[in-house]
Amino acid sequence: QVQLVESGGGLVQAGGSLRLSCAAFGLTFNNRTMGWFRQAPGKDHEMVATISPTGGSIYYTISVKGRFTVSRDNAKNTMSLQMNSLKPEDTAVYYCTARGTDYGDDAPGSPTQYTYWGQGTQVTVSS
Repeated sequence: QVQLVESGGGLVQAGGSLRLSCAAFGLTFNNRTMGWFRQAPGKDHEMVATISPTGGSIYYTISVKGRFTVSRDNAKNTMSLQMNSLKPEDTAVYYCTARGTDYGDDAPGSPTQYTYWGQGTQVTVSS
């Protein structure tokens, strides 16, 4: 059974930093594209960052480029999202996701292409 477990969310002031972590269980982590998505109240799921199995392909949504950094450790089956210079508009529930199988070293941005989702972790940025 696949499980994705997020941690690291919380409340932070604008300009602050948070680091989210995702631990993956029950899948072959080193051949899976992983992603961070978020959902703000009343809005659809939005891609934040995606990373291919080798880390060779990484994509960010424009609004977080230069502020967020995604990384993965295939030896530990973990993925992280370092979030700096946080803004109130970053407030959302953040989800760790994984593709359903090995699709090669690409990192698509559509939430429909990710089969497995964690329970989500709340990030709240106050102004």
